[in-house]
Amino acid sequence: MSESSPRLAERWRKVKADSRAALIPYLPAGYPTPADFVAALTASAAAGADIIEVGVPFSDPLADGPVIQRATYAALAQGVGVRRTLDLIAEAKLAVPVVVMTYLNPVLAYGVDRFLTDAERAGVSGVLLTDLPAGADVDLENRVAAGPLAFVRLIAPTTPAERIARAVERASGFLYLISRLGVTGARDRIPADLPDYVKRVRAASDLPVAVGFGIGTGAQARDTARLADGVVVGSALVDVLGREGVPGVTRLVRELAAGVRGKAA
Repeated sequence: MSESSPRLAERWRKVKADSRAALIPYLPAGYPTPADFVAALTASAAAGADIIEVGVPFSDPLADGPVIQRATYAALAQGVGVRRTLDLIAEAKLAVPVVVMTYLNPVLAYGVDRFLTDAERAGVSGVLLTDLPAGADVDLENRVAAGPLAFVRLIAPTTPAERIARAVERASGFLYLISRLGVTGARDRIPADLPDYVKRVRAASDLPVAVGFGIGTGAQARDTARLADGVVVGSALVDVLGREGVPGVTRLVRELAAGVRGKAA
């Protein structure tokens, strides 16, 4: 077993021991510049992130809303792809685990086994393949599950019980629950049916459950943390990074970290 997946498991144990949820910021690699991205990673870890998700820029990000799409295209224009993403993660030398979130095509183009090996060497702890639903490619799922990285699975709110059971079979690290249908983007409130949704997924797996899509304030992080083991924040953080730079990231991550600790206003 590699050191990466146990590192992720140890972070979840620490969070549980603190009787709180984990804060999981999402940042697209290379945005707004490669140097600023590395600085934002470092600032997020210092401000209270427990795990950081890094998005690999892709030319057809169908699940992403306008904020992350713009950031993705800006990174692509600067030549940031899979290899550069891994190099930037390695450069950051973070003290918290990193999970790479990517569409399948960039990984297939890079080479699945090569990606898993190079990502582990870069210090990555897990991978989430956004557009690889359970059962779509069993051989590929088995290869990823047998690799050195935690295989984080994405679960939508409309997923029936039998498909949830299939999705969690090979999953490791944690489960990422999409709080609502549609593309990424901050919203005013968390969905009213989120408690029942989390309960259904918990019944299928003992893995930690993280909730994302639509969370952007400390208060929302606090409310979500009461239901889930982890809180993922993407669009709101990327928007702040684009407008205010790294200082804005530090400010928002601190607010969100206070939220998952139950201290948000």
